[in-house]
Formats: sequence, C-alpha cells, structure tokens
Amino acid sequence: MCGIAGYHGFEADEALLRRMNDCQRHRGPDGDGVFVDGLGGLAHRRLSIIDVAHGQQPMQTRDGRFTIAYNGEVYNYLDLRSELEGLGCTFETDSDTEVVLEAFAAWGVQAFDRFNGMFGIAIWDSEKQELTLARDHFGIKPLYVCRVPGAGKDGADAWLYASEIKPILASGHYEKRPNDRTIYRYLRFRIHEDGRETFFDGIERLEAGEVMTISAQGVERRPFTRLREELAELAKEQRPYDEAAAAEYKSRLIEAVRLRLQSEVPVGTSLSGGLDSSAVAVIINRLINEGDTTTESVGTQQNTFSAVFPNSVNDEERYVDDVLDICRGHVAGHKIKPTPSEFKEDLVDFVRTQEEPLISSGPYAQYQVMREATKHVTVLLDGQGADEMMAGYIPYYFVYLRQLRAEGARKAAAELSKSLDVLYRLGRFKLKAKLRGRKDVPTTSLLGREFVAAHSGERYTTESSNLKKRLIEDLFVGSLPSLLRYEDKNTMRFSLEGRVPFLDKEVVKFIFSLSDEAIIKDGWNKRVLRDATRDLLPESINRRRNKIGFTTPQGEWFMRLKNHLYGVFLSESFANRPYFDQTAVLHAFEGWIKGTNDVDSMTFWRLLNLELWLQEFFDDKPEAVEAPRVKTDYEPNARKELDLVTSDGTAVRRYPLRTDLFAREDDLDAKALGYVERFFAGLPEAGAEHAAATTGKWYFFISEKIVAITQGRSYFIWDIKVSRPARVLSRYVTRTPAGIGLGSPFTMQLAIEEVGLPRVLYASAGGAVGKVLGRKGLFYELVGNDIRAIDGPTEYSVYPANVSAKLAPKDPDQVAARLSAAIRARVPEAYRSTFGGTVVMDANDIGRNVLGMDAPGPKERYEAMFADNPLGQGSEQTPMAIVFEKTTTP
Repeated sequence: MCGIAGYHGFEADEALLRRMNDCQRHRGPDGDGVFVDGLGGLAHRRLSIIDVAHGQQPMQTRDGRFTIAYNGEVYNYLDLRSELEGLGCTFETDSDTEVVLEAFAAWGVQAFDRFNGMFGIAIWDSEKQELTLARDHFGIKPLYVCRVPGAGKDGADAWLYASEIKPILASGHYEKRPNDRTIYRYLRFRIHEDGRETFFDGIERLEAGEVMTISAQGVERRPFTRLREELAELAKEQRPYDEAAAAEYKSRLIEAVRLRLQSEVPVGTSLSGGLDSSAVAVIINRLINEGDTTTESVGTQQNTFSAVFPNSVNDEERYVDDVLDICRGHVAGHKIKPTPSEFKEDLVDFVRTQEEPLISSGPYAQYQVMREATKHVTVLLDGQGADEMMAGYIPYYFVYLRQLRAEGARKAAAELSKSLDVLYRLGRFKLKAKLRGRKDVPTTSLLGREFVAAHSGERYTTESSNLKKRLIEDLFVGSLPSLLRYEDKNTMRFSLEGRVPFLDKEVVKFIFSLSDEAIIKDGWNKRVLRDATRDLLPESINRRRNKIGFTTPQGEWFMRLKNHLYGVFLSESFANRPYFDQTAVLHAFEGWIKGTNDVDSMTFWRLLNLELWLQEFFDDKPEAVEAPRVKTDYEPNARKELDLVTSDGTAVRRYPLRTDLFAREDDLDAKALGYVERFFAGLPEAGAEHAAATTGKWYFFISEKIVAITQGRSYFIWDIKVSRPARVLSRYVTRTPAGIGLGSPFTMQLAIEEVGLPRVLYASAGGAVGKVLGRKGLFYELVGNDIRAIDGPTEYSVYPANVSAKLAPKDPDQVAARLSAAIRARVPEAYRSTFGGTVVMDANDIGRNVLGMDAPGPKERYEAMFADNPLGQGSEQTPMAIVFEKTTTP
C-alpha cells in the first residue's frame, strides 16, 4: 500500500513532485521516490508489504521505456509472473510491482483486467510520452485527476493526479472551489461518490475499472473491464442453489482470504461482531489451526480490533466476545471504546483525513480502530463489500419483494411473511414519529433558498424491482464507493494497508451466477455466506438478523454534544454560507433535541460535516496564537484600557475581575463578595501606581447576565418552546454581528412570555413607524420591562452562554442595594467610606444600559464609565468590575 502522485504536461518539475508527495507521507513512511521525463512526472511513497528489501518505486523496465508508480496489491501476481516467465520475461525482485510493470509492457492496458486485487496505477511510456492511469475493478484504491487548462508547455492543458486530493491542492496549480452540485446532492439525497465528480470543483476521481491515457494527441477515458456487464450476464444464469454451491462458495472465500494474507509484515483483522468481519476472523482462525503457511504473517495469535460502545444500543461487544471465544488460544482481541469527548477532539482531523464529507459519523469508529491497530500490525483484513453483493441492508428486501411480486403474488407473500421482523426494524422509527405526532421537516427547508432553486432539477433514482441489478448498482455507484473511500482514508491515515477479501472478483462473479435464493430466502439475507460458515461461526452470529454495522451511537453522541453542535450551527461562517438557512437549522435542531420533529441525526451530521469541511479546506485559517495568560485583577482585558475619561471630564480607573462561571445554583452575593475581597487583599502588592489610582470614590459594577443566571432566568435554547409569532417576529429584527437582541426566535419568545404578545405587537408596530420617521429605539421604549436586556446565544461566548437565552434580572435595584450592604460590611475599613454603591449593567461592544443601581446620580453617568465596555465581549470571564473615580489627572 502506497501513495502515488504526478503530472502530465508540465516541463520537468521535480519540486512539484516532491511537494505533492510530501502531502501523503502517511501513505508511505518506508520510502519515497520521484521520476521526471519530458512532460511526465511520477512520485511515490512506499508502505513496504511484499519484498520489503526491494521493490522501490518508481520502477522501470530494463529497457527504460516504461516507468511505474503503483499503489495497491495484486494477489494473483505469482500466477501472472509464471505466465510472463513463460513468455521470456525475467525478474530482478520478488515484488508484485515488477509483475504489474512487466504485464503492462507485455499486454498493454489489457493487463489490468487480468489483475485480481486493488490498485491505483500510473505508468509512463517514455517512447510515446504517454501517461496511463488505471484504477482497480471495484475502486478499492483511489486515484484523483485534475485538468489544469493552459498551464502546460506552449499553453497546452496539463494534468495532475494523486492517491489523495491534498497533493493536488498543494500543487499550486489548482484554484480551490466547492462543487455546489455535489454538495446539493449530498445534502438533499444523502449520496456522494456516485460518479466522477468530487466535492472539489474540477477534481475528479477515476471510476472503478477505468483507464485514462494522456498524451500530446489528447485524453481518453474508458473502462478496461466488462466486469459490470459480466455480473449482469451472470445474474441471468440463476444456477440452482444447493449444498454443493455453498461448499464451492466457501472454498472460494477461504482462498480469497488466503491470498490476502500474503505479507512480510504483520497482518490483523478488523472485527465488528457482524457476520462479514466475523467470517473473515474465523476463516483465519481455521487456517492457523490447520498450519497453513500463509498465516505466518498473522503469527500464532490473530490480532483482532473492535470498536465497542458499552451500554449503547449500538454495542456489539457480546458478538465480538462470541468470536473471540471461538478463536480462543489463537487470538488477541483488542477492544477500542470511542467516546463522544474523543469524537469532538478528533473531529477536525477526522474531517481532514476523509478529504470530503461523509454520509454519517459511523466511519469514526473505524478511524479509532485503525489508530490502535497500527501499533500492532501493518495490514488489516475486514468484511467490506459483502453487504452490497449479498443484500446486507434492509432496503434490499423491498427490492426483492417487488421482484417476486412481478413473478407472482404467492411467492412475494410467502417471502414477506418470513421477513416481517426485519422490515419492522426499518419502519419502526418512522412509525413512532407518526404516532407521536412529530413534525415532518423536509431537508430542503433547511437549505438556502437560492441554492435549492439553482439545483431543483437534480434527481437521484435507484433500481427498485430487480435485486441483482440493484446490487450491481450499489457495488459500483450507490453504496460501496463511499465505504471504500472511508476505509482507504482511515487506514492510510495511520499507515495501514486495508484488504477486503469479499471483493475478490472471482468470488463476486460466482455469487452473481447463483440463483437469487442464494442471497435472500425465507427472510434470511446473505444466505450463501451463512450456509458456508455454519460450521465456523457461533450460532449467535450466523443466525443474526439485527445488523448494526461498524458505526457510532451517533444520536446518543449528538445529544451529549448538543452544545458543541449548536455552536457550529450558530457560527457566523455557517450563517454566511449560501447552502444553509441558519434560522431553520437552529429551529430544527431545537426540535430534534426536544423530540418534536422527525429530523434524524444523519441530517445534522451532513450539515455539520459540510461546515467543518468548508472551514478546513476553504476558509482562511486564523494565525496560531499562544494560549493567553490568565490576567490578574489589576490588568485590563485584551484590547481594552483600565483608564477612561468620560465626556464630562471625569477620569475613572476600571478593574475587570476574572471569575469562575456562574450557575443557577450559585449564591450570587457570597460568590461576588469573594472576588471583591480578593481584589482588595491583593491591592497592597499590586504596586504604587494602583495604590495611587484607588484613593477616590469607587463603585461595584456587575453584569446583568450573572444576576439573571443565579435568579434562574437563563434558559437553554432547547428548553424554550418557540411559538410561531416569535419565529415570525424575530425575522424582522436585524441581527447584530454579536447576535444580541431579539433577532433570535428564542429571545423573542422570552420577550413575549415576559410582557405578553399584545405588548410586543404594539411595540413592533410603533417601531415600524419609528423607522419611517427616523427615530431609533422606539420599540424598546414602548415594550418596556428591560426587554432590551434580553440576550441570546452567541458563538463567541463560553458555555453555557453560547447555548442559552437570558431575561433581564428581576428587581435589579434591590439586587444592587443588597450587594452594596454586604460589600460595606466586608471590605477593608479604609474603603468603606469611599464606596459609592453597586450598578447592575447590561454592557456590550455596541451599547450600555444600567438596569439597576443604588449609587447616586443619573444612570447616564455610570453608562459613560463603561463607554468602551471594559468587561469585554467574548470569553474573558470578567462579569464584574471595581471602578474608581481618579482624584488626579492620569
């Protein structure tokens, strides 16, 4: 397993090759090489598996005509080598790379269809100055291409190619652009990898079984194989299914596993507890017991790697344990227990690793498994592909039932009667949603209106009444391509080679030659696999009907991480994308948390994944900054000043006090007084300059937010039941960049509950008139009750402010008086006589508003002291300040 990259059309550019190659160092930590000839360039990174001591690439034929950069394994290379030797070829290494190269030299592009394995290949013909690219029959190994118009020699087009997208991005010859069509189809239909297009406009993937030639004469792309057509033809044979067929399938599958144990480095197994991966594990165990020489790469104990989720509905640990028990004595089971906090921590790297958005967060379980597996092995086998060839997903039952109905109602009814429990599992969630009256929310209602309109003509259809046609479709278009991408990116992220024995092309052909009853019969899917492994697998797995898959408990995790997800959906970048309707998404997410709509976690994952992908690959990265030092009580907040001279000439010194977060259960007075005492206790050591500045009249300012929080007047947004009037009215309020005010349905709802809908409607009408007359703020004058102090969630705030909405504090004048009395009783004697009182302040970077006080004079005097909001607007955690009137000019 390796990584390849290169170009056609540029004049010799070794620096470009090395720049691209360095981006995929993880794919091949064991070696690297580049090759330049004329307008062609090849780069290679090697993960040594076979003939570790030799096989370095790029590799040339003896005559120097052909040069190869190759990623993958061809498992029938020994048979091909013997055939080539019969034609007079000689070999200098034991590697499969040399066999692949000589096969191309002998047979040209026809060689690719003779390979049984996985590969992404680049071959340079120095005689023709022609580049040939090819991808294996199923697309197990990736290969991306990008045309660079007019960038080649004499203004001709040039081409870039690589095993990953990142090398193309790093080439300096590609201008990054999102592919809006792919994004729409992903969000709307929950699909991707269904053709050549990627999420990057202008970057395409070579499709499974496709060859591409590039030369001065032009570019040609075509299939090198008829595998899809062959499978369709074999499907018509309908060979009767019997015990002999099951035995032959078993023999073929065992041989496919044996071939994939060829390795000079340690081999292990990915074990989910499902039928497919368990079958691979028990076959290897049988081979170990029989002393098969191919298991030397495994050792005396097979290393298995499983993701388990204790106490989750997704947990398959008991099935994993059943397999480990069967293999006892020859197995070392490694269990990985991913957590939501780890998922949150790894999320950016996971998104970066995958390079394109995913259908669900499920592959994160595989990501975690690979991270652990790389500590023990270099090659990992798993059960990928079995579902798409043997109807492993519940929707296949519906396709088969429609097929049977067309053949006769009796056959369909008989199969249906034995499949009801399986079909119920698919429909139970929708049924429960209907019974509970959950609101239907179309995905398009969560997307930007213009974005939806621009792609309204997009459609996605699938084969719905012929089982094998649907399986072929999903093998090459609908399902498997995305799963293979997930596996390749996850394994290679941790320098592992993944192998998939079920995707042996001869095994696949055999299955499609059998009657449909070998796939589904009497409510049992994967019938031939179940029959073939009956003497190998524990009964609990062989007769299992509740498929879960290698996935995460996504719904449970998202509920645990709802604060983080809400912060992403609330972010300014999310709001500014043309793809989303932020208000609708926030409302839907709120409804999902409460269980009032039928939106599933998959929808929110796609929204989240797309936003994180855009941030990772398209947004400007903020400059790295060191973690800020926690300020003392005698320093200003960042980009703020301690001193201010108000418009009437009063000089003040403001000391913002950093605190812990306040919660509903906190005693406001006791906690606030603790910080006041801390300030005065440390003042003597703060220095002469601070001693001189603190001799005058002083006041205690406290943010209205922490007063409201401790009064229980702060609410998580998912606990606020937003009414239709609140949703409608909030749309007519301009949302500030800081997200303050009633421009959120949550804050508008609080306003309605505080003063009543009639009062809000009255003030809204007055505000509209005020705008016409050029008079600002009339709405808040008319609505009263400190409604302007209501705050909504803001992305920049620390938890829980980023997911909460708050009313103004109750009885702020009484709060101020109570705090003042406590302060006078607790501060040092020297500061009691100069204490002027407490001010409850609603301040932000846009404006100030005194909500309550027991200090003398007009409110405007104290608002002027906070003209630049010294408490800060973000995550400073300074919700209070001690403010001195300075007796001398600074």
